[in-house]
Amino acid sequence: MESFWVCFNAVAPIFLLMAMGYAAQRTGAIRREDEVPRFNKLVFCWFMSVTMFCSLYDADPTQVIRPKLLLFGVGGSLAVYAASVGWVLLTERSPDKRGVKIQGMYRSNFLLLGLPLASSLVTGQDMGAVVALVAIIISLDNVLAVITLEACRGGKIRPGKLAMNVLKNPMIVGALAGLVFLLTGVRLPSMPDALAHQISSLSSPLMLFLLGAFFRFEGLRRYGRDLLGVCLARLVVIPGVMLTVAYWLGFRGVEFAGLIGLFGAPTAVASFPMVQQIGGDSELAGDIVVSTSALCVVTLFLWSWLFRSMGAF
Repeated sequence: MESFWVCFNAVAPIFLLMAMGYAAQRTGAIRREDEVPRFNKLVFCWFMSVTMFCSLYDADPTQVIRPKLLLFGVGGSLAVYAASVGWVLLTERSPDKRGVKIQGMYRSNFLLLGLPLASSLVTGQDMGAVVALVAIIISLDNVLAVITLEACRGGKIRPGKLAMNVLKNPMIVGALAGLVFLLTGVRLPSMPDALAHQISSLSSPLMLFLLGAFFRFEGLRRYGRDLLGVCLARLVVIPGVMLTVAYWLGFRGVEFAGLIGLFGAPTAVASFPMVQQIGGDSELAGDIVVSTSALCVVTLFLWSWLFRSMGAF
C-alpha cells in the first residue's frame, strides 16, 4: 500500500492540474482552438528549454558514473524505440498518427513522474546516478522525437535540414547548454541560478494545465483502438520486458528503482506540445498522455509491488 500511495500522490497533482485546464476551457477562460496552441508554443520554446538546462546543470558528476546503469538505460531505450517504430510502421497507415504513436510508446515521463517515484521507493539513498540517467534519457528522447515527427510529416527528408531542425529544437539547445556547464564546472551567479530554477519549475504545471485545456472526451471514443494499443505497450509490455531483463542482469536497489521510473512511467507530457509545434495528430497525442497517466497509478503500483516482493529494492 505504501507503493500505491507513492504512485497516487505522484500522479494526483497531474490530474488536478489537467482538470483545472479542462475547467478553464469549458468555462471559456481559455480558447482551445487558438490560445492553447499559442501558449504551448511559448512553453515549448522558452520554459522547457530551461527545464532541460537545469536537469543537466544540477547533476553531480562525482556521483553519476555507473556505466552499467547508463549503458542499460540508453541501450534499452533505443531498443524500445526501434521496436515501437517497427510495430507502428507495420500497423498504422496514417502519417499523422505514426509519429504520435511511436512517441507515445517509447517516450517516458521519467522526469515528471519516474524520478519522484524512484526517490520514494528507495528513501534516503543517493539518487545521483538516476539523475544522470534522467538527463541523458530526456536528451535522447527529444532527439528521437524530433527525428521521428519530422520524418512522419511526409515528403523527402534531407539529412542536413533534419540535423539543423534537431539542433535548433529549444529543448536540445537547453540540454547542450546544461551539458557544457556540467562538464566545465562553471556555476551561475545566485540570481540567474534562482531565476533559471523558478522558470524550470513552471514548465511542467503549465504543460499539464494546457494539456487539460486541449483535452476533449470525444477523443477517447474516436481514438479508442489507438489508445488501447499504446497504453498496453507503454504500461504493460515495455516495463514487463525491460524490468525482467534488468532484474535478470542483477540491477538492485536505487538502480532498479530508477529503471522502474524509466520504463514504467506514462508517456511524457512534453510529447504533446512537441507534436503541436512540429506536426502530427495533436489530439491523439494529448489523449495518449491523459490515458497513460490515468492508468499508470495501477500499473506502477503493480510493478513496484511485484519487484519489491522479489527483493529488487
